[in-house]
Amino acid sequence: MSESGAIVTARGVVKTFEQGRVRAVDGVDLEVRSGEFVAIVGPSGCGKSTLLNLLGALDEPDDGTLLVGGHDLRSHRDLDHVRAIDVGLVFQLDNLLPTLSALENVEVPMVGVVRSARTRRERALELLGEVGMADRAGSRPPALSGGERQRVAIARALANEPSLLLADEPTGRLDSRTGARVLDLLDRIRSERGMTLVVVSHDPRVAARADRVVSMLDGRIVPT
Repeated sequence: MSESGAIVTARGVVKTFEQGRVRAVDGVDLEVRSGEFVAIVGPSGCGKSTLLNLLGALDEPDDGTLLVGGHDLRSHRDLDHVRAIDVGLVFQLDNLLPTLSALENVEVPMVGVVRSARTRRERALELLGEVGMADRAGSRPPALSGGERQRVAIARALANEPSLLLADEPTGRLDSRTGARVLDLLDRIRSERGMTLVVVSHDPRVAARADRVVSMLDGRIVPT
């Protein structure tokens, strides 16, 4: 983390596609302080999900400076480590492995990080309890509702105790009541754990709950 208390620092970050013809993220400057809840909003195609992927070390910027948890993501040699340890990721599609139980899905990110199988299982059970899914630990994703799958996905994102939790449209495929419960859960976890939460969303309830709203248009951050 930087001396300013920022867990994310972006300066002039650029990400292009189609051999540079499309500037999905176009010179973004952004700072997110430790413990903040930041909502990134904007129309479809504005670059907000691409920016989130950059913050989550799922992709690398083409230009600019991007520091996440003190790591320079343009020069860091082991982005897998950043994804495994420093950042937790929650997606609109829960991306759970359908042939594994809820418990096993939560254990997956800990393989190679937590050596003891017993410790992995105990921690996975604890996290499922934290998101209200302990009683469904043995169920596979096809047997779970959309809200239940998203809760398991949140537990999985917390598996290695990241300092930064990133969520891309976590309520996008849920009905309003279930979406509100998932949002309540994310905000509660953020508060209780002192985590930093960055959420990309079209949901106005996300913006209403956030400490700060960042608006994007055509790959750039614009005044709200």
